[in-house]
Amino acid sequence: MVFDKIQNWLLPANLKQQIDEAPKHLGSLEYDRWGYHKQTAYKAAALTHLIYDKFFRVEAFGREHIPAKGRVLIIGNHSGYLPVDGVLLAYSLLTNPYAPRVPRAMIERLFTGIPYLGEWMSSIGAVTGEVQNCYDMLKQDEAVIVFPEGIRGTAKGFVKRYQLQRFGNGFMHIAIATNTPIIPVGIIGCEEALPMFGNAKGLAKKLGLPYVPITLPFPIPTKVSLVFGEPMYFEGPIHCEEDLEAKVNVVKAKIRQLIQEGQAKRSSGQQL
Repeated sequence: MVFDKIQNWLLPANLKQQIDEAPKHLGSLEYDRWGYHKQTAYKAAALTHLIYDKFFRVEAFGREHIPAKGRVLIIGNHSGYLPVDGVLLAYSLLTNPYAPRVPRAMIERLFTGIPYLGEWMSSIGAVTGEVQNCYDMLKQDEAVIVFPEGIRGTAKGFVKRYQLQRFGNGFMHIAIATNTPIIPVGIIGCEEALPMFGNAKGLAKKLGLPYVPITLPFPIPTKVSLVFGEPMYFEGPIHCEEDLEAKVNVVKAKIRQLIQEGQAKRSSGQQL
């Protein structure tokens, strides 16, 4: 009861309305087939509202490029050793003044398999990063967030900040097969907010984790910028793996450009 009162205080009425109006195929208990739960989404949005606006002071640019409806893939760089970038990106779509969307985020099975945490992440829109899941969600005209670098992006460490790692090609296969536009996005700030100075490899091996970050015990309140690009469209057929990789590299180059634009504007104090 107390938490409900806090939630109602923190959650703006218009944000609650946006969650309510999101076109989700919910059952009688307000869950969908991937575990999304509207009531939990309220709580997550109320908490993220403070983190987004007050702690990271996020600025989002180019959100007018995000389609108001229909299937879309949001493709960005992965930054920081925790999936904070995905949370901020999702909230940015939810609060988009041009066309609010309640997105889904493809995440590593590592996270969805963790007891309690995995269930909670699923309840706010995270989905195990399997190809069929992505296909099915796009068929329902969802906005789906994908980080093609995967663990490679979050494990690269602070010395390699903003150096894009190898992209997986799966998202391009899916985009072409489903005729889905791609919105590239450059994420600036999470590298500094969640710096990873090393990897405790021995401990990570014992725990069965890809890495255990050597870092500060808390995130740094660094200003985060999200820079969205215009929709990108790709057509098939794909004749060979080199052809597919060439198309992926076009998206990768655009994200690199958006990161550089965001960094340059932030350094000069100018508005995008």
